[in-house]
Amino acid sequence: MQPGLLTLVQWLSPAFPTGAFACSHGLETAIADGRLADAAAVQDWLSTLLRHGTGWQDAVLLAQGLRGGHLDQLSDLARALAGSAERLAETMDQGTAFARTVAHVTARPLPPRPLPLAVAEAAAPLALPVADAVALYLHAFASNLVTIAVRAVPLGQSQGQAILTALHPAIIALAQRAATATPEDLASSAFAADLAAMAHETLQPRLFRT
Repeated sequence: MQPGLLTLVQWLSPAFPTGAFACSHGLETAIADGRLADAAAVQDWLSTLLRHGTGWQDAVLLAQGLRGGHLDQLSDLARALAGSAERLAETMDQGTAFARTVAHVTARPLPPRPLPLAVAEAAAPLALPVADAVALYLHAFASNLVTIAVRAVPLGQSQGQAILTALHPAIIALAQRAATATPEDLASSAFAADLAAMAHETLQPRLFRT
Protein backbone atom coordinates (compact mmCIF):
# COMPACT_ATOMS: atom_id res chain seq x y z
CA MET A 1 0.00 0.00 0.00
CA GLN A 2 1.23 3.48 -0.82
CA PRO A 3 1.87 5.44 2.40
CA GLY A 4 -0.06 8.44 1.12
CA LEU A 5 -3.24 6.44 0.58
CA LEU A 6 -4.17 6.30 4.24
CA THR A 7 -3.36 9.98 4.57
CA LEU A 8 -5.84 10.90 1.85
CA VAL A 9 -8.45 8.53 3.30
CA GLN A 10 -8.06 10.35 6.62
CA TRP A 11 -8.35 13.78 5.01
CA LEU A 12 -11.55 12.77 3.19
CA SER A 13 -13.13 10.92 6.12
CA PRO A 14 -16.15 12.24 8.06
CA ALA A 15 -13.82 12.78 11.04
CA PHE A 16 -11.90 15.48 9.18
CA PRO A 17 -13.28 18.90 10.20
CA THR A 18 -14.48 20.39 6.92
CA GLY A 19 -18.11 20.87 7.95
CA ALA A 20 -19.40 18.57 5.21
CA PHE A 21 -21.96 17.11 7.64
CA ALA A 22 -23.77 20.48 7.57
CA CYS A 23 -24.08 20.58 3.77
CA SER A 24 -26.82 18.74 1.89
CA HIS A 25 -25.88 20.16 -1.54
CA GLY A 26 -29.54 21.01 -2.13
CA LEU A 27 -30.65 17.50 -1.18
CA GLU A 28 -32.72 18.86 1.70
CA THR A 29 -34.88 20.86 -0.71
CA ALA A 30 -35.56 17.84 -2.91
CA ILE A 31 -36.49 15.80 0.17
CA ALA A 32 -38.77 18.56 1.48
CA ASP A 33 -40.47 18.75 -1.94
CA GLY A 34 -41.20 15.03 -1.85
CA ARG A 35 -39.00 14.20 -4.83
CA LEU A 36 -36.74 11.87 -2.84
CA ALA A 37 -39.06 9.66 -0.87
CA ASP A 38 -37.26 6.32 -1.16
CA ALA A 39 -33.88 4.73 -1.74
CA ALA A 40 -34.33 4.34 -5.50
CA ALA A 41 -35.02 8.04 -5.96
CA VAL A 42 -32.03 9.01 -3.81
CA GLN A 43 -29.73 6.68 -5.74
CA ASP A 44 -30.89 8.12 -9.06
CA TRP A 45 -30.40 11.69 -7.78
CA LEU A 46 -26.87 11.00 -6.54
CA SER A 47 -25.95 9.14 -9.72
CA THR A 48 -26.99 12.19 -11.74
CA LEU A 49 -24.98 14.49 -9.48
CA LEU A 50 -21.91 12.32 -9.92
CA ARG A 51 -22.21 11.84 -13.67
CA HIS A 52 -23.61 15.17 -14.79
CA GLY A 53 -23.29 17.66 -11.92
CA THR A 54 -20.88 18.77 -9.23
CA GLY A 55 -19.35 15.31 -8.93
CA TRP A 56 -18.01 15.37 -12.48
CA GLN A 57 -16.95 19.00 -12.31
CA ASP A 58 -15.05 18.50 -9.05
CA ALA A 59 -13.47 15.31 -10.41
CA VAL A 60 -12.07 17.12 -13.45
CA LEU A 61 -10.88 20.09 -11.39
CA LEU A 62 -9.20 17.82 -8.85
CA ALA A 63 -7.50 15.81 -11.59
CA GLN A 64 -6.28 18.97 -13.28
CA GLY A 65 -4.82 20.22 -10.00
CA LEU A 66 -3.11 16.92 -9.30
CA ARG A 67 -1.64 16.88 -12.81
CA GLY A 68 0.07 20.23 -12.30
CA GLY A 69 -2.57 22.67 -13.52
CA HIS A 70 -2.36 26.31 -12.46
CA LEU A 71 -4.15 26.26 -9.13
CA ASP A 72 -5.07 29.94 -9.04
CA GLN A 73 -6.67 29.77 -12.48
CA LEU A 74 -8.42 26.51 -11.66
CA SER A 75 -9.70 28.03 -8.41
CA ASP A 76 -11.17 30.95 -10.32
CA LEU A 77 -12.82 28.47 -12.69
CA ALA A 78 -14.24 26.45 -9.79
CA ARG A 79 -15.77 29.56 -8.25
CA ALA A 80 -17.29 30.52 -11.60
CA LEU A 81 -18.81 27.05 -11.99
CA ALA A 82 -20.69 27.29 -8.67
CA GLY A 83 -24.30 27.63 -9.73
CA SER A 84 -25.67 29.42 -6.67
CA ALA A 85 -24.60 31.33 -3.57
CA GLU A 86 -24.91 28.22 -1.40
CA ARG A 87 -22.90 26.08 -3.81
CA LEU A 88 -20.14 28.70 -3.77
CA ALA A 89 -20.23 28.96 0.02
CA GLU A 90 -20.16 25.17 0.32
CA THR A 91 -17.05 24.64 -1.79
CA MET A 92 -15.24 27.66 -0.34
CA ASP A 93 -16.09 26.98 3.30
CA GLN A 94 -15.15 23.32 3.06
CA GLY A 95 -12.03 24.07 1.03
CA THR A 96 -10.93 26.70 3.53
CA ALA A 97 -11.49 24.36 6.48
CA PHE A 98 -9.72 21.52 4.66
CA ALA A 99 -6.67 23.63 3.83
CA ARG A 100 -6.48 25.05 7.34
CA THR A 101 -6.57 21.62 8.98
CA VAL A 102 -4.06 20.01 6.59
CA ALA A 103 -1.76 23.01 7.09
CA HIS A 104 -1.94 22.49 10.85
CA VAL A 105 -1.23 18.74 10.54
CA THR A 106 1.57 19.01 7.97
CA ALA A 107 3.05 22.45 8.79
CA ARG A 108 2.68 23.38 5.10
CA PRO A 109 1.27 26.78 4.12
CA LEU A 110 -1.95 26.08 2.21
CA PRO A 111 -4.20 28.94 1.08
CA PRO A 112 -7.99 28.69 1.07
CA ARG A 113 -9.35 27.35 -2.22
CA PRO A 114 -12.52 25.69 -3.52
CA LEU A 115 -12.63 22.19 -2.07
CA PRO A 116 -11.40 20.14 -5.07
CA LEU A 117 -8.43 22.47 -5.55
CA ALA A 118 -7.65 22.55 -1.83
CA VAL A 119 -7.54 18.75 -1.93
CA ALA A 120 -5.40 18.82 -5.08
CA GLU A 121 -2.82 21.17 -3.57
CA ALA A 122 -2.64 19.21 -0.32
CA ALA A 123 -2.56 15.78 -1.95
CA ALA A 124 -0.10 16.47 -4.78
CA PRO A 125 2.97 15.55 -2.66
CA LEU A 126 1.38 12.19 -1.81
CA ALA A 127 2.06 11.14 -5.43
CA LEU A 128 -1.00 8.91 -5.65
CA PRO A 129 -2.41 7.80 -9.00
CA VAL A 130 -4.79 10.53 -10.11
CA ALA A 131 -7.68 8.16 -10.69
CA ASP A 132 -7.31 6.72 -7.18
CA ALA A 133 -7.35 10.16 -5.56
CA VAL A 134 -10.37 11.25 -7.59
CA ALA A 135 -12.24 8.04 -6.72
CA LEU A 136 -11.67 8.62 -3.00
CA TYR A 137 -12.87 12.22 -3.36
CA LEU A 138 -16.05 11.18 -5.20
CA HIS A 139 -16.69 8.43 -2.66
CA ALA A 140 -16.47 10.97 0.17
CA PHE A 141 -18.82 13.32 -1.74
CA ALA A 142 -21.39 10.56 -2.27
CA SER A 143 -20.98 9.17 1.24
CA ASN A 144 -21.79 12.50 2.84
CA LEU A 145 -24.96 12.88 0.77
CA VAL A 146 -26.02 9.32 1.56
CA THR A 147 -25.65 10.18 5.26
CA ILE A 148 -27.87 13.24 4.71
CA ALA A 149 -30.51 11.07 3.01
CA VAL A 150 -30.40 8.46 5.78
CA ARG A 151 -31.20 11.16 8.32
CA ALA A 152 -33.61 13.34 6.34
CA VAL A 153 -35.70 11.07 4.07
CA PRO A 154 -35.32 9.04 6.34
CA LEU A 155 -33.75 5.83 5.09
CA GLY A 156 -32.44 2.89 7.06
CA GLN A 157 -28.70 2.51 7.50
CA SER A 158 -28.75 -0.66 5.38
CA GLN A 159 -30.53 1.16 2.56
CA GLY A 160 -27.97 3.94 2.72
CA GLN A 161 -25.08 1.50 2.45
CA ALA A 162 -26.79 -0.29 -0.44
CA ILE A 163 -27.06 3.04 -2.30
CA LEU A 164 -23.39 3.81 -1.76
CA THR A 165 -22.37 0.31 -2.88
CA ALA A 166 -24.46 0.67 -6.03
CA LEU A 167 -22.64 3.93 -6.86
CA HIS A 168 -19.17 2.34 -6.72
CA PRO A 169 -19.00 1.37 -10.42
CA ALA A 170 -19.95 4.89 -11.48
CA ILE A 171 -17.38 6.40 -9.12
CA ILE A 172 -14.61 4.20 -10.50
CA ALA A 173 -15.55 4.90 -14.12
CA LEU A 174 -15.83 8.66 -13.55
CA ALA A 175 -12.48 8.77 -11.75
CA GLN A 176 -10.79 7.00 -14.65
CA ARG A 177 -12.35 9.39 -17.17
CA ALA A 178 -11.50 12.46 -15.10
CA ALA A 179 -7.86 11.39 -14.77
CA THR A 180 -7.29 12.14 -18.46
CA ALA A 181 -9.92 14.85 -18.95
CA THR A 182 -9.20 18.48 -19.80
CA PRO A 183 -11.01 21.68 -18.77
CA GLU A 184 -12.86 21.46 -22.10
CA ASP A 185 -14.58 18.35 -20.73
CA LEU A 186 -16.21 20.35 -17.93
CA ALA A 187 -19.99 20.43 -18.23
CA SER A 188 -23.06 20.24 -16.03
CA SER A 189 -26.60 19.22 -16.83
CA ALA A 190 -27.98 18.34 -13.38
CA PHE A 191 -30.52 21.13 -13.59
CA ALA A 192 -32.95 19.81 -10.97
CA ALA A 193 -30.13 19.59 -8.43
CA ASP A 194 -28.95 23.11 -9.30
CA LEU A 195 -32.47 24.50 -8.86
CA ALA A 196 -32.84 22.64 -5.56
CA ALA A 197 -29.64 24.25 -4.31
CA MET A 198 -30.93 27.69 -5.29
CA ALA A 199 -34.29 27.09 -3.61
CA HIS A 200 -32.54 25.98 -0.43
CA GLU A 201 -31.34 29.54 0.13
CA THR A 202 -34.88 30.45 1.31
CA LEU A 203 -36.09 27.04 2.55
CA GLN A 204 -37.68 27.17 6.00
CA PRO A 205 -37.38 25.33 8.25
CA ARG A 206 -34.11 23.63 7.38
CA LEU A 207 -31.54 21.47 9.12
CA PHE A 208 -28.56 21.98 6.79
CA ARG A 209 -26.61 25.03 5.71
CA THR A 210 -26.83 24.14 2.01
